[in-house]
Amino acid sequence: MFRRPPVVLAGPAFVASVAYVDPGNVATNSVAGATSGYALAWVVIGAGLMAMPVQYVAAKVGIASGRSVPRSAKQVMSRPTRVFMWLQAEVVAMATDVAEFLGAAVGLQLLFGLGLLESGLITAAVSFGVLALQRRGHRPFEVGIVAFLAFIVVGVAFQLFSVGIDPGAAAAGLVPGLDDSTQLVLAVGIVGATVMPHAIYAHSALTAGRARGVGRGGRARLLGFQRTEVIVALSIAGLVNLSMLLVAAGVFSGSPVAEGVDGLEAAHAGLGQLAGGAVALAFAATLLASGLSSAAVGTYSGQVVMEGFVDVRLPLVVRRTVTMLPALVLLAIGTSPTTALVGSQVVLCFGIPFALYALMRVARDRTLLGEEAIGRPMTVVLGLISAIVISLNVVLIVDTIVG
Repeated sequence: MFRRPPVVLAGPAFVASVAYVDPGNVATNSVAGATSGYALAWVVIGAGLMAMPVQYVAAKVGIASGRSVPRSAKQVMSRPTRVFMWLQAEVVAMATDVAEFLGAAVGLQLLFGLGLLESGLITAAVSFGVLALQRRGHRPFEVGIVAFLAFIVVGVAFQLFSVGIDPGAAAAGLVPGLDDSTQLVLAVGIVGATVMPHAIYAHSALTAGRARGVGRGGRARLLGFQRTEVIVALSIAGLVNLSMLLVAAGVFSGSPVAEGVDGLEAAHAGLGQLAGGAVALAFAATLLASGLSSAAVGTYSGQVVMEGFVDVRLPLVVRRTVTMLPALVLLAIGTSPTTALVGSQVVLCFGIPFALYALMRVARDRTLLGEEAIGRPMTVVLGLISAIVISLNVVLIVDTIVG
């Protein structure tokens, strides 16, 4: 009988949740809170809620099929389709690395005064170190990532409790609405930073071997536990994201300093000026932990995508070097880190529909998942999420063209 204790089963959803609190989230939430106050709180909450069914279905694919989403796609997609899915996933992976490397580099610069390129190279080295834990199995890797997540939670909680917020204004921010194109771009960035394509692939891979050797009852218990873990892990990530926005809104609302907050460095300086050095230090440390942990998860996901869609396995050093090059180039030429961060989240938003298509295509197939294949209700939910993301992208394109 399958009776593993819950602590043995925990891990995949918490690893995936790190992708939901990466530097892109720190940037978009901080800029949104500083420039728009509490107005976009509803977007943060909505994006977090959309992520829950997505990640549960990703975990379900791994448990029920014993394969990741990309590897399962080999059974139901033609090779040209899989090659296209791989190529667009690589573009998304590079955008992901831009967010993670730039975020960690800024964190190192703020904490230790290092140059951005030097900080980016340190980030690469640390991410290799975290990934090396996988050689000892999934559990050490998961424990290492969860430790980073716990640090992020503590850091953001400290910031929230150290600054004051306006409860009435925060409640008003739960009412949906966009006042201008600036808020639209930030809203798309928030969704892109929250519903992460690579989190889908990584989560399915981390659960793929969990049901090996267990029967139908064991799979049912695993699925029930994963449902609970997804709700808990993504609720924590959602509260962290909301707290980031609330901190920025609480500190900068009504302050003339808010007009100059257009990025991470300005947010850090403003926090130090208005909330004190301890809050600014916590912000920088949280940013660094976010970048280092999400960089490792992003690299793991990239390998899952390449192996699954096109059955190619590259040495980790080669794989990591290829996807991190754009980020290092941006650091070397002096691109504004925050501009690149917010832009990368918009790119990620355009990649979400493709990841959701792959997820739905696999999850609905009864030859792969048997009785665990998703039915019409969950298919409709995932379809609605895709429609929302695509609609946001279309509105953004039209708004950009029209000006």
